[in-house]
Amino acid sequence: MFHDLTIGGVLVSPFVVYAAAALAILLCLRPLLRLVRFERVFANPPLAEAGLYVCILALLIVLV
Repeated sequence: MFHDLTIGGVLVSPFVVYAAAALAILLCLRPLLRLVRFERVFANPPLAEAGLYVCILALLIVLV
């Protein structure tokens, strides 16, 4: 079980840590998504990328 993270005496919720990790994973995936022409497959690429972020976040929450 993941406990609260303390940064400078401030308790940080585990969800904030998961959200930051999901953002870092998505930023690492962006060059790969450009290589496979992710934006040409979807009518609204920013919305599809936001959906991908939510999926990554959900996977982190469930698996960790």
